[in-house]
Amino acid sequence: MGNLHEGHLSLIRLAHHHGDPVIASIFVNRLQFGPQEDFAHYPRTFEEDLEKLQRENVYVLFAPTETDLYPEPQHYRVNPPDGMSSILEGEFRPGYFQGMCTVVMKLFCCVQPRIAVFGKKDYQQLMMVRAMSQQFALPTEIIAAETVRDEDGLALSSRNMYLNQTERAEAPMLFKILSDIRRKIIEENRNDFATLEQAAMAQLAARGWQPQYITIRKQADLQALDAHETNAPLVIVAAAKLGTTRLIDNLEI
Repeated sequence: MGNLHEGHLSLIRLAHHHGDPVIASIFVNRLQFGPQEDFAHYPRTFEEDLEKLQRENVYVLFAPTETDLYPEPQHYRVNPPDGMSSILEGEFRPGYFQGMCTVVMKLFCCVQPRIAVFGKKDYQQLMMVRAMSQQFALPTEIIAAETVRDEDGLALSSRNMYLNQTERAEAPMLFKILSDIRRKIIEENRNDFATLEQAAMAQLAARGWQPQYITIRKQADLQALDAHETNAPLVIVAAAKLGTTRLIDNLEI
């Protein structure tokens, strides 16, 4: 959606490894913003973005206007399954995944890419786009890119610019807490996931955060681990507000 940072540019570099030409799209998608979210104030830095893309040897920038992409009201939409779209981010941002899947499907139809690169920072989005591409038999392979972090561990995000100086110094605590959960599961063989989740939420709240969820889920479908599942790859996913800024992060196990 523009306001490009090093995390976005890392996706482009990964795409270059899978062939050329590389195409980027920039479109601030109204459909995925809720009524209380920041569509009007979302940072739009088109000229700066263009310079960054040129330096990364992007062949084409596809930057449609709303009229280009939605020349008439978008009555047909992609409705992802409730089991994925109503949990985690879907619980706190109702309608987000319908809007996201709809615009991604439309962008894929316009550009028709052979591969598309999505970052792991938006883990649930990545899982959903991958499943959508498979179930609709789209000729587009979804490539996952690792999360890019600042030196102190904070995942790069366009919304980091909303943090004031004090909040920016505190923000890496989210990743530190996820790393501590991961360490306890791997090194201490902890499997009392509910206890670990509750302790992490309480730790953030005690530091002035407003945690929404910190939970350990299966990587494959982001569902909770069943009692008989002992070897499923896991991921810790989290969302919390620091001041007025909502941050998300995750860490695979």
